[in-house]
Amino acid sequence: QGPFARAVLEAATREKFVTLGYFRRRASKLAGIPIDVSRTGYTGDLGYEVWIPAERAVEAWDALMEAGAAYGIRPAGMLALDVVRLEAGLILLEVDYTSARHALNPEQNYSPYELGLGRLVDLRKADFVGKLALGREAAATGVKRRLVGVTLDWYGIEGLYQAQDLPPAISASVDRSPKPVFGARGGSQIGRVTSLGWSPILKQAIGLASVPSTYEAPGSKVQVEWTVEGRRGRVEATVVPLPFLDLPRRRA
Repeated sequence: QGPFARAVLEAATREKFVTLGYFRRRASKLAGIPIDVSRTGYTGDLGYEVWIPAERAVEAWDALMEAGAAYGIRPAGMLALDVVRLEAGLILLEVDYTSARHALNPEQNYSPYELGLGRLVDLRKADFVGKLALGREAAATGVKRRLVGVTLDWYGIEGLYQAQDLPPAISASVDRSPKPVFGARGGSQIGRVTSLGWSPILKQAIGLASVPSTYEAPGSKVQVEWTVEGRRGRVEATVVPLPFLDLPRRRA
């Protein structure tokens, strides 16, 4: 994953991948190892995923690292992946929404329309599980809530720490614990932030939030709960379009 992903893959396989379309796959070989390459990734950048026989994974790893040395390749773990998937506005199962199989109450029941995935629903298809319910939802005036992107006011975060005589601090990893969301003028809770973190590329605190559809328009103002030393405060936040980071090369 990254701006040099294609160059590294081509150097390792000695094949061209410029014609491999977004969300397509093809067979190849890496250091003599049969592999499948898919034009996919859980980031907002150019990327590929390589499917390898488990017993030859170490050989394939070494070949990729050797080919990528000239491009500054670096291994990255799940914590880093979580940050880039948040920047890309990619939702995470059982974090940003609950699967229908595990939902225990109406609040945990999400539809594709509420998650911004309505474009993937084709009601013209033959019968499938949930078709009638989705059809009724699509025919209605609109959904009651939406998953949106929010950017948090850094000066507001600083102020909460300053009130405790502390320097501002934010974790380098994504916080997956739900955070209450309130209307712009305070009052009662209207929703919740599901993923929250610092974007090292955008230099902003960003999050995914489930809010009433009346707040889904970009530019809408809300407040997000932020706790410092056990003291709860609220930080101003603005609804923004998703994804936060949309690089053209991601789909190139």
